[in-house]
Amino acid sequence: MTQGTGDALGPAHSYDEFDADSSELTRVVEGRSPLQLAFNRLRRDRAAMVSLAVIIVIIVAAAAAPLFTLITGHGPNHQYRTADALSPAGLPRGPSTRFWLGTDDQGRDILVRIVYGARISLAVGLGATAITIVVGVFAGLFAGYFRGVVDIVIARIIDAVLSVPYLLFAVALVAVIGHINLVLLMLIIASFGWASVARIIRGQVLSLREREFVEAARSLGASDLRIMFVDLLPNVVAPAIVFSTLLIPVSVVTEASLSFLGVGIQPPTADWGQMINGAEPYYQQAWWYLVFPGAALLITTLAFNILGDGVRDAFDPRSDRLIPGRRRVK
Repeated sequence: MTQGTGDALGPAHSYDEFDADSSELTRVVEGRSPLQLAFNRLRRDRAAMVSLAVIIVIIVAAAAAPLFTLITGHGPNHQYRTADALSPAGLPRGPSTRFWLGTDDQGRDILVRIVYGARISLAVGLGATAITIVVGVFAGLFAGYFRGVVDIVIARIIDAVLSVPYLLFAVALVAVIGHINLVLLMLIIASFGWASVARIIRGQVLSLREREFVEAARSLGASDLRIMFVDLLPNVVAPAIVFSTLLIPVSVVTEASLSFLGVGIQPPTADWGQMINGAEPYYQQAWWYLVFPGAALLITTLAFNILGDGVRDAFDPRSDRLIPGRRRVK
């Protein structure tokens, strides 16, 4: 009897080996959280990985901005009036061995100013997005869970915020206070971005609050705050992460737009929007003055957008069927 069963399993396998393989398979399947599965999908997305590498390079370059000053010997606001920095007519000079990406109309090094400008763009993009996500998630949780009067009040506030043109508001604010610093700029961008996040989270919570695990927690005597932040909040983390990756480039472009209009970061602080604005009168004679800051802004926003698309697909299990060459992760 024992021999016959062993023959059925084959000479190369035994009960112990079969049980060991089954236990290993069970451990692998049960050991993967939704975040791990999403990371596995994202890791196989080549476009997202290339974009992530580009973002890391930009962050490292921004963090190492003083090193660029040390290597080139040029400060971000140092104006050079020599012949290799400005032409006799006062026009910017093109790329050279001394100024690798050329100079601007004030004789400043464009490369150094681009690297320092990356600090402003990344700080505003990441800071404003963090504030936006936190406020939007909290507002969406409260509106979706409590409904009733709380939902109506928050929904009306969301509608009012989304109806206000933020550029006009920023211009009016500058006219009143006269100056916008970095923190205030983050708050302005976040004050108009949280409403869209709250609307999405509210819809998620309205669906989740009727699920069985919420009813079970409520029947066990769990408080409203515990249900919101222990049971519901982890289930809206995925859309919040996806939304944050897509909001960062929007915040970067918004900051550059405000600076281009003269209501963002004020001179002489290096900023991409200011550099593009300053290049407008010279773009026909000095193409590098417009192309290089514009390329830095384009590459940064494009990398974040592609990464955001990859993160969105990674958190959606159905995306495995939409991207050729992918295998579904079990």
